[in-house]
Amino acid sequence: MTFFLTLVFSGVGLGMIYALIALGFVIILKCSKAFNIAQGQFVMLGGYLGYTFILVFHLPAWAALLAAIAVGVVLGLLIERLALRPLIGQSVLSVIMMTIALSTVLEGVGVLIWGGIYEPYKGGFPTLTLPPAYSSYISPETLDGVILSAIVVIALMAIFRYTKVGLAMRATAEDEKVVQSVGIKVTTVYAISWVIACVLGVVSGMLLYSISGVQQTMSDIGLKAFGVILLGGVDSIGGAIIAGLIVGILENVASGYLDPLLPTGGGLASVFPFIIMIIVLIFKPHGLFGTARIERI
Repeated sequence: MTFFLTLVFSGVGLGMIYALIALGFVIILKCSKAFNIAQGQFVMLGGYLGYTFILVFHLPAWAALLAAIAVGVVLGLLIERLALRPLIGQSVLSVIMMTIALSTVLEGVGVLIWGGIYEPYKGGFPTLTLPPAYSSYISPETLDGVILSAIVVIALMAIFRYTKVGLAMRATAEDEKVVQSVGIKVTTVYAISWVIACVLGVVSGMLLYSISGVQQTMSDIGLKAFGVILLGGVDSIGGAIIAGLIVGILENVASGYLDPLLPTGGGLASVFPFIIMIIVLIFKPHGLFGTARIERI
């Protein structure tokens, strides 16, 4: 039973990180109708920024987190202004191709600055202490990740629901031309969307760094998040959160119980989100909470 609870709670921690990454996908998709292929590279940069600020510059953990968020804000503004704004009014394919180019550039930046090497986690984040009855199956890093992810998700939901910025973003997602007719600057909404996506990626990368260290292949988790948004619904923010938890828990439980049965002894965790992606695309293409659209031709 302890083994099962350990897998479940570590899966919750992983699922919350999946949810943050998936939210970055959903926000960009809702405002520009295009997938941001570079979201996984934002995660990788967040991991390396965590390593740099904590172990190289010796900043306290929360100061390092704020510094990494500041870098994410600047990066989001630069990407929107220099790369995406010239494509306003162009086809969705143009935006997708630009995000593919961004992913390649950011991958190269990671190699150029950090060498693309594996950097293990050596402490830095303050951890919460639990009673002995719970600490056997809930690691402090997992608990910290769940709490921080929950804070970010709650703050993001509050912004969408109770602020003018959130209202403008939701309105732009519904009808860009109507929003422009009432005086809302679409370029500002796009810039805010890219800032949020970058910050979510950076925070996710720092959380992953505190769990398993950072390496160049961390960017591959962006592909796993595709399975999450397909399960939850590509246009559903709440669906991304719920689907992230589902995928994280199922991935951990499957790897814990099924990996020992495989001839190779492991590897199921790396492909499990893609198995979910295939199943969802076959039986429920719009996801659990996505909008079912019917196009007549």
